[in-house]
Amino acid sequence: MSILPFTEAHDIVRETEPDQLAALMSLSARLGANPLRTQGAGGNTSIKDGDSMWIKASGTWLAQAQDRPIMIRVALPPLLAAYHRREPEAETAKAFILSQPDGLPSGVTLRPSIETAVHAVIPYRVVVHIHCVETIAHAVRKDARERLKALLDPLAGVAWAFVDYHRPGVPLARAIETAQSAVPDANVHILANHGLIVSGDTVAEVETRLNMVCAALAITPRPSPQADLARLEELAAASGYRLPSDPHAHATGTDPKTQAVAQGAPMYPDQVIFLGDRIGVLQAGQSLDAQAADAPMLVIVPGCGVLVRGAASDAGTDVMARCLADVARRLDISDPLRRLTADEIYALTHWEAETYRQSLHKAATHA
Repeated sequence: MSILPFTEAHDIVRETEPDQLAALMSLSARLGANPLRTQGAGGNTSIKDGDSMWIKASGTWLAQAQDRPIMIRVALPPLLAAYHRREPEAETAKAFILSQPDGLPSGVTLRPSIETAVHAVIPYRVVVHIHCVETIAHAVRKDARERLKALLDPLAGVAWAFVDYHRPGVPLARAIETAQSAVPDANVHILANHGLIVSGDTVAEVETRLNMVCAALAITPRPSPQADLARLEELAAASGYRLPSDPHAHATGTDPKTQAVAQGAPMYPDQVIFLGDRIGVLQAGQSLDAQAADAPMLVIVPGCGVLVRGAASDAGTDVMARCLADVARRLDISDPLRRLTADEIYALTHWEAETYRQSLHKAATHA
């Protein structure tokens, strides 16, 4: 396994990049299609090509990697120079775009992932970042390091580093550099309250390592009672709420233990961005009104299931509703959970790059 400066890697990557890029698109689509690996617009992949890097564009879905353009090319040396000089341009990376992908509709432009700096500072050619449910269920615990050590240390070919929670983007990139100072050859990064990064020289190597890590971190979810769909339909009528498209999301309402975990403070960034900073609970005798100023995105109906706010085309909300159920089913309220603080939630909701991603999500929803 080699970790090469971008200038030294240039010729090797140029020779293999077309096949590797196609392989990365195939892996990206498969990961995006698996809700236990990543959800909606979450997660991002990249491949370094000499002095440039292909990176998933902000707001696009990995699941659509083979159906539409989702990758954008950025120049690495000036991006890294701006990052090391702490210039604000490194945050969005818009200034370092080399070209827009072919096949975009007229007038449409993309901008690099909000995690571009993260991919840039990891010194491997192929980098895959996903919001793996199994990983999140470990990474939201205060005792995550100890648990992960027992699970990951035995894995051959895995050099892992634990990264304390920081806002995605440049702050996370700096935290990764700090973690790498202790594990210079780290090819797996577990991101506290966030997810998983797996890196390597080739797409095949990364996929093998990723599957190994996810298998090691697997947690059997609690079984959940069936949802009361008739009752949910009755409550949703004329309320502005609706049933989620994925029935797995109802576990948050049908299983009391899952409900207890889910209705606490948010545990990871995409929960905040897509489901808000709190989960509603419909108490006996209460009514639903999605137009209310404080109407939550997700409402638990105890013993019945959940309802979501918004149009049926809002797929992003649906996949995140399922993700919350999948994570919470792998945890217990008695577990030592480390939830996001008020300051961390504010940093996410008032971050320009995330506001941009949300605008794309809303535009796609109403298209």
